[in-house]
Amino acid sequence: MTNTVEWAVRPEMQRDCAAVRTVLEQAFPTTEEADLVDALRNDSAWLEGLSYVAEDQDGAVVAHALLTRCHIGDVPALCLAPCSVLPDQQRGGAGTAVTTAVLHAAADRGEKFVVVLGHPEYYPRFGFERASASGVHLSIDVPEEALMVLSLGGTNPVPGGLVQYAEPFGI
Repeated sequence: MTNTVEWAVRPEMQRDCAAVRTVLEQAFPTTEEADLVDALRNDSAWLEGLSYVAEDQDGAVVAHALLTRCHIGDVPALCLAPCSVLPDQQRGGAGTAVTTAVLHAAADRGEKFVVVLGHPEYYPRFGFERASASGVHLSIDVPEEALMVLSLGGTNPVPGGLVQYAEPFGI
């Protein structure tokens, strides 16, 4: 018998900032991602309502996923980064739950495209495909399979072009 957990998933609120930072600091080996999220909160790329958290049964934030504005060429898109889960909660579905929720929120807002630079065996479960197949690329060298793109709703052809991230990404 499998023990399944139902995660409470919702948009991040102001009171969650410290908890989100803690998740990021514990999920990654440096504070780089936590610092990035703090910088993005003060950047025009930040889109209210597209930073999501997952809570455990006690109401503690255990996972986070963020979408911010980027562009593919001159077409508005979203960047999924970072996504994080507390180490002791990984592989329990919190990351999938929070990522699915934030992608649905973006689709509900009429957003069309999402770019992610991440693990090529994880993100395809959400519908992400290799970006190079659509002519999407970065200004830096990354493994081709790590750059992926998603057409929200699957009906819009992904535009080709250079991904232009918000300034805090430094890309």
